[in-house]
Amino acid sequence: MAQTDTRSARVGYASAVLCAVLVGSISTASKPVLSNTNPLMYASLIYLLAALASVPLSYKVKGFHIDARDWPLILAITLSGAIVAPILFFTGLEQTTASDTAILSNSETIFTVLFALIFFNEKLRPRGYVAVILVITGMVIVTTNLQFTNLLSDIKKEGNLLIILSMALWALDNNISKIAAQRIDVSRLVQLKGFIGGGLLFVFALATKIPIGITPTEIPNLLLVGMVGFGVSLYLFLNSLKRIGTVKTMLIYSTGTIFGLFFAFMFLHEKIGWYQIIAIALMLTGIYITTKESKSVEKVH
Repeated sequence: MAQTDTRSARVGYASAVLCAVLVGSISTASKPVLSNTNPLMYASLIYLLAALASVPLSYKVKGFHIDARDWPLILAITLSGAIVAPILFFTGLEQTTASDTAILSNSETIFTVLFALIFFNEKLRPRGYVAVILVITGMVIVTTNLQFTNLLSDIKKEGNLLIILSMALWALDNNISKIAAQRIDVSRLVQLKGFIGGGLLFVFALATKIPIGITPTEIPNLLLVGMVGFGVSLYLFLNSLKRIGTVKTMLIYSTGTIFGLFFAFMFLHEKIGWYQIIAIALMLTGIYITTKESKSVEKVH
């Protein structure tokens, strides 16, 4: 039993890391497409593609029965995470820059951890709280370089406010999804969330005569964001929530910022300064404390 729990935790950690790598592509890949496409139509296509991406992942799942008591959870995460949040996110992204969006997207981690600890009764030992503080501190440093002069005025911009609101709703979605993932197969949950949320958005977009507006050259970006950035990463994210819990998943998920810096250094030859190095060290220390805490709990059990 202990070996099974350990193996499950390792899968959860690996899923969270892979998810962090994948989600880094969303803002940059989405920005060019949004110049020609209505945010509501774009969000609907993204979630429909995410649902399609999960179909091969569910080939082992037999039947499609969902218990009646689970439908309120499915509807809650669909409404918050697959309808309202993406509309706010892509509308905000249309009005702001990809770099500002990448910075503000880190607030999802903060909102999710706070919701989990305050409203969803997730517990941490004292050093777990130290890990949370280290990761959030590193996240703030790496995205601001401790330059706060224009931060408040930037946050007050309409597009940026919409991004922050979308992160709060996705944080709520994350916490409810952890409960749902304990009851429903993860791949099936991705399908339901994508098809219901994306389908309703698509029907509404067509009913209000919003054009699809996707050009042939933008299709690769759309497929990348929908099937990989949302579909595969959502499957990995839910799998991690199920296996290691909300707080640990979000702490590892936040390292997407580190992967973004690494890719920028490797492929765009952008420099990494001392602030970024300090931030990376703080975040990795927090992640290390998190994994050590998990191992010590496993030994006790």
